[in-house]
Amino acid sequence: MADAEREHGTVVLGVRWAPLATPLSRRLQTLVVASWIYSLFLTPWIIWLIVSICLLHPLLRCLVPLYLAWMYFDRNTCDRGGRRNGRGLDLMRGCRLWHFFRDYFPITLVKTAELPPDTNYLLCSYPHGIIGTGVLCSFGTDALKVKELFPGTTPNLVTLRQNFKLPVMRELMLSQGMISAADKSIRYALADPKKGRLVVLVVGGAAEAQLSEPGDYRIVLKRRKGFARVALQEGVPLVPVFTFNEHKLLSQLRGTWMDRVQDWARRVIGFVPVVPVGRGVFQYSFGAVPHRLPLTVVVGKPIPVQRVPEPSREQIAELMDKFEKALFELFHEHKDKYHPGEDINLIIDQ
Repeated sequence: MADAEREHGTVVLGVRWAPLATPLSRRLQTLVVASWIYSLFLTPWIIWLIVSICLLHPLLRCLVPLYLAWMYFDRNTCDRGGRRNGRGLDLMRGCRLWHFFRDYFPITLVKTAELPPDTNYLLCSYPHGIIGTGVLCSFGTDALKVKELFPGTTPNLVTLRQNFKLPVMRELMLSQGMISAADKSIRYALADPKKGRLVVLVVGGAAEAQLSEPGDYRIVLKRRKGFARVALQEGVPLVPVFTFNEHKLLSQLRGTWMDRVQDWARRVIGFVPVVPVGRGVFQYSFGAVPHRLPLTVVVGKPIPVQRVPEPSREQIAELMDKFEKALFELFHEHKDKYHPGEDINLIIDQ
């Protein structure tokens, strides 16, 4: 339980309940975040429910094959830079609900250096946390005004390609400017001749999500060499990004059997099932809703990279060392500000 939440509410039967006098604005913020987190787990079931209803309704039945045909026709959009502009993109990213989402924690986006729009950038974000809440709100929505903070740029948050195979869900993600994590997808976006792309990659991925727990930051970096190779091949700057407090939002159910399931899922499907442990909508003791903690997403200085079409292992290792040093410098430069009085470290686990 977060310290701020522990100080409020009344304990009844061992459960700490939120005060009845909680302002409506905070109730709405909690409702939006709760709806978002539960939708992540229920989305497949909701989608199949919608499809089933359409199939059973005589007037809606024809929509299913039409939509499946559209999915097939549009299947490669996530690998070709996503949706760069359009009314749908503006509506989804600018949706008012994201403001409630931002204010719940709240989330702040901090710029430490300019990112001129005369080139494309590969932003490598840490830590993943269980869900990657801070980086999603910062670069997958306009709630934090990322395009005003970095004028002339277009952010593209990277996610697993499997996610784009989910009906309806794929449209929502494309409408947020997301692209797939496939190598060809990232390279396509970074090679955009129009420039100004901010391709945001949460490097640690599923393996790091499995490590996420309050305490020291444990990240996966040493064996994630693909981002350095792609940056060299395209000659784009690497930018370290760090989200403070991300790992404190949720704990997760632990145990030998759960560890085995997670290891198997990560190897076979590239996705780690987690059972998040947070708070509820009306109480602070249990549930899957993230704790209300301030998140600060700090964007570091770009690391210049010369284009090398066929980089050697030595060149990749050299760039990896530069990035690791820049990430640690970014963390230690801001640690005391966002973790005052805490003895907290950044540990490379793998």
